[in-house]
Amino acid sequence: MSLAIVHSRAQSGINAPEVTVEVHLANGLPALSIVGLPETAVREAKDRVRGALLTARFEWPQRRITINLAPADLPKEGGRFDLPIALGILAASRQIPREPLARMEFLGELALGGDLRPVRGALPAALKARDEGRTLVVPTGNGAEAALVEGVEVLEADHLLMVCAHLTGERRLPHAEVASPLAPPSHPDLADVVGQTHARRALEVAAAGGHNLLMIGPPGTGKTMLASRLPGILPPMTDDEALEAAAVASIGAEGFHPRRWRVRPFRAPHHTASAVALVGGGSSPRPGEISLAHRGVLFLDELPEYDRKVLEVLREPLESGTITISRAARQAEFPARFQLVAAMNPCPCGYQGDPRGACRCTPERIRRYREKVSGPLLDRFDLHLEVPRLPPGTLTGARSGETSAAVRERVATARERQLRRAATPNALLDAEGVRRHCRLSSADADLLEQAIHRLGLSARAHQRILKVARTVADLAGAERIATPHLSEALSYRCLDRNRDVA
Repeated sequence: MSLAIVHSRAQSGINAPEVTVEVHLANGLPALSIVGLPETAVREAKDRVRGALLTARFEWPQRRITINLAPADLPKEGGRFDLPIALGILAASRQIPREPLARMEFLGELALGGDLRPVRGALPAALKARDEGRTLVVPTGNGAEAALVEGVEVLEADHLLMVCAHLTGERRLPHAEVASPLAPPSHPDLADVVGQTHARRALEVAAAGGHNLLMIGPPGTGKTMLASRLPGILPPMTDDEALEAAAVASIGAEGFHPRRWRVRPFRAPHHTASAVALVGGGSSPRPGEISLAHRGVLFLDELPEYDRKVLEVLREPLESGTITISRAARQAEFPARFQLVAAMNPCPCGYQGDPRGACRCTPERIRRYREKVSGPLLDRFDLHLEVPRLPPGTLTGARSGETSAAVRERVATARERQLRRAATPNALLDAEGVRRHCRLSSADADLLEQAIHRLGLSARAHQRILKVARTVADLAGAERIATPHLSEALSYRCLDRNRDVA
């Protein structure tokens, strides 16, 4: 029978659905057709495969070749199917044995000389191959990435001939190995921040509980400097978090470098970024900045300078932790569980309320400037922090604050306490988790109700204040939320964004 079946994987969002490559040889005029919703790069595989087989001195069947990529309703894209198509043709023409193909999956783009080039999405494919109990064969450039998945046999190859030699039993392919880890990433040190004691404390609270942080202040007060030091005090990633972040990076335009394993992402898109760049999209949906920041930090500097429509798309993923990209022919869902940090000026010129700067903005200009960021989005920031200008003479001193290493140790201890108690950071507690783990005394409950009424805060803000108070208590090593913890949490919501601008 002139039929061969080879297993491979497509790419659909963060998933890697199985694709069965069926190759059939029939009598008739020599021809090759590929069916099963192939896109342009897949249709061009016939020329790459033919050139690679002939260069490797295999026989090209002078028959009618039909290649079916099943399931037929799943779009296929990229050069990832070159290797399984080539092996299918060789197996159908009895140039290699068919039996080993049933226990293996193959990914790889072929060069005309038969060399194997890496493809995107090797890590999600390895996860699915592990679930199916099959061995995964990938190009050497993808080997270290796919080997990050435990419980699956990953083989790597540089050339088509190496794969064929393995299938015929002449020489086994080497197992892929995880790349040697990098030294700890060199993040800017928090000790470089002079003064701003309140801001440093807020950054520590945000890191410990995974809370969203908004910093407001005049230009040059250190908002960007503080945000860039947040990754250096975040707790280490768990195995599951590292796999999730690596899987998203694997399908992104930049790809995933195995030496970035367990390094939390830090994304800082420019304020000219479009909605597609931020949330993802395209005819073949790709992850955007919010997904590439999954399990890490998304920093938006000059928040009001972003297009309002771009900012509004952040509201749903901030709550759900996912983003769904819908197109006419397909739909893709990407994870987007990120920590949002933003910075903005109090007015267009930046000096409103600054005793050393003469603000020339009219009340109407200030109102329009602030309205660029909607109330519902502002309400999703757990901590609202004012970063004032430092008093004269402060900057003449040397580094005076704690180092990032010292702060990171406290943050990691507080995060471990949260995971033991509720299996999730405080910022991600649901309503039931808040009721169970964020209990207040009757006096503190009255204090919170009075503050909510006086500040005009929403029910969402009420829940977020409780979560921040729980984080402050965790940093103090306290079992219950006490009045000082609640008072500190309230201090991060007392910034009056609607003060009189006249």
